[in-house]
Amino acid sequence: MTLIPFGRSRAKRFEHCVQPHLAGMYRFAFRLTGQRDDAEDLVQDVLAKLFPKAEELFAVEQHGAWLNRVLYRHFIDLTRKQGRRADRPASSLMSEEAGQNFLDSLVDRGAEPDRQLSDRQLRLAMDEALNSLPPDQRSLLLLHDVDGWNQEDIAKVLDVAVGTVKSRLHRCRAGLRKNLGEQLEPFVTGMRVED
Repeated sequence: MTLIPFGRSRAKRFEHCVQPHLAGMYRFAFRLTGQRDDAEDLVQDVLAKLFPKAEELFAVEQHGAWLNRVLYRHFIDLTRKQGRRADRPASSLMSEEAGQNFLDSLVDRGAEPDRQLSDRQLRLAMDEALNSLPPDQRSLLLLHDVDGWNQEDIAKVLDVAVGTVKSRLHRCRAGLRKNLGEQLEPFVTGMRVED
């Protein structure tokens, strides 16, 4: 994604500040929306709204975190305004082909059929467990554990303390562990047949 050069010094300065962060903004928007077109529209909306207020951007030291915070707030505003749910299954966060390529890369081609079946069951259980998390928890977990965002950057974007991010991540992981346990072990411990 590239910006259209405007030819004026203010526009060039704006482009110089934003250009290095476009790919990161797009990835973040994609995590939020789950759709490529929606992510591109979201980034475009944010940039269009920011350009008249470029002086605010110029005054900020860390452009990436600030831009992502603006992007996040704009997404929340749009979601509230349109009354649509931000909740999408984790499997929809990438194209079907890319998802299949990723899943195929995890399968050991030389594994026994029972091992392949258990691997497939584990992947399906993980997907189901992720999908059962609330959207904000799922997004936080994916940003940190999959995309590799550090806690400080997440705290800046969400405008919360780093300790809050740590505790939310802990709750997300506990929820994922619980959901995954329910997916993989459908029987209550007290109801098991003992040897």
